[in-house]
Amino acid sequence: MYKLTNDEIRQNVRNHYQQIAVKEVNPPAVGNCCGSPSDADSLSSQMGYSTEELTAVPQGANLGLGCGNPQAIAELKTGEVVLDLGSGGGFDCFLASRQVGNIGKVIGVDMTPDMISRARSNAVKGNFTNTDFRLGEIEHLPVADGTVNVIISNCVINLSPDKQQVFNEAYRVLQSGGRLAISDIITTSELPSEIKNDLNELYSGCISGASSLEEVKSMLQQSGFTSISIEPKDESKSFIKDWVPGANVDDYIVSAVIKATKASKQAD
Repeated sequence: MYKLTNDEIRQNVRNHYQQIAVKEVNPPAVGNCCGSPSDADSLSSQMGYSTEELTAVPQGANLGLGCGNPQAIAELKTGEVVLDLGSGGGFDCFLASRQVGNIGKVIGVDMTPDMISRARSNAVKGNFTNTDFRLGEIEHLPVADGTVNVIISNCVINLSPDKQQVFNEAYRVLQSGGRLAISDIITTSELPSEIKNDLNELYSGCISGASSLEEVKSMLQQSGFTSISIEPKDESKSFIKDWVPGANVDDYIVSAVIKATKASKQAD
């Protein structure tokens, strides 16, 4: 059986999100996490976003993509530099920018040109002057070494065909003592072959590319992270079950809060 290359997987994912960025229509029926339903605000409420958060961003920033609320778990502080991996329309970046204030900065990286354009347009509409949206792959971040305090991400790293490289890059750009705070999908049991081998809709839908808790922990350790915490959120199954109707994907995956730290210099 033909095996897709990493670049082919990335291109498939890029095409999927380009369609979402360009068209003001409902994404395909598969995957709320990475492309779905009609009411983005309703879905985001299930993920843990408050009404106040949902009304604080420009219209069109929230695309209903994700599986959690990463900026809510990141404990952001005024003046920090935040990096969002897979920033989409800028939703989490805009929420983070309010927390870090004008003396802070939020960088969004996305590999889809139309998403970057959309996020930049939203930033102008909402007068978010402390945000910077950059085109790039999360495996090859357009960010200098040791310049970021906090990395957030919402159901994006599972889309990468080289997750170890993503965590290596995250470690590189973080300052000493910097932290990772992401929401992502992990597997809770072995995926059936028909799901695992669907690298079209189900990979782009944040399902077939997911790794187990143990695999994620191992990759973080290999990158150099410490104080690793991976907390599955069983309540996420309530919306995950709708990602692929009839496939019972909630039997195999769950959203998790993933945190880790880049050790301070004195501990290196």
